[in-house]
Amino acid sequence: MKFVTFNLRVDRPQDGENNFVYRQPLIVRTIGREKPDVVCFQEVEPHMSAWLKRSFPDYYAVGCGRSEKLDGEQMTVMFRKDDYQLLEMRTFWLSETPLVPGSRYPGQSSCPRCCTDAVLMEEASGQVFRVLNTHLDHRGKEARERGLVQILRHVEETESFPGVPFILAGDFNAEPDSEEMQGLEKHPGLTDVTRSVGITFHNYGRNIPADPPCQIDYIVLGSGLCCSSVCKWTDQENGVYLSDHYPVCAEISFCRA
Repeated sequence: MKFVTFNLRVDRPQDGENNFVYRQPLIVRTIGREKPDVVCFQEVEPHMSAWLKRSFPDYYAVGCGRSEKLDGEQMTVMFRKDDYQLLEMRTFWLSETPLVPGSRYPGQSSCPRCCTDAVLMEEASGQVFRVLNTHLDHRGKEARERGLVQILRHVEETESFPGVPFILAGDFNAEPDSEEMQGLEKHPGLTDVTRSVGITFHNYGRNIPADPPCQIDYIVLGSGLCCSSVCKWTDQENGVYLSDHYPVCAEISFCRA
């Protein structure tokens, strides 16, 4: 399975030639060339979600906005129609009230944070697995820590498809040696396959001291899944990039007993 995590980046005035409309042709060509099986997108605004569904007819894309009205940015899980079947999809918010849309932890930024949980079945093998796609808070360290703990607790406690292998991916807004990421080591069976991938946030090649390049995008596997290779999609044409993050691609398979 070719699995990708991809922060699409919402438009900001300073992005100029890297606004989403100018990046679309490169995104289409890259995904068409690489043919990923599953993609976890972050920072997907409603018009981006509609564009993904129009532009990639061989895929289904699921997810909802993170706001109280279920609009705004979403964590989209996109997967190949012919190769995977969606068994279940839910969105929960990273907060003390996870079923309340738009809810947040005390002390985090004004942005609600959520996780899209999609349970997929690989048609060829009948294997079932869970995909968790999230974008952790950009300001609150405690909110990031609590968010990761909550997602892993959700996997452990869910009554739906318990014990199936899972992939946790997204923009964690934390560098590899941060306390938030080190906390993952307390959970047995987890493998961060992107540990040595290097810089993922590059800010469209701009070296701004207040917002320097770093690694904040991850793919973490639970037990039962193995990774044979990891790479970054570094495509750019005349200064136009896929995003301000390099998408990270991993070749994942079900481990042999």
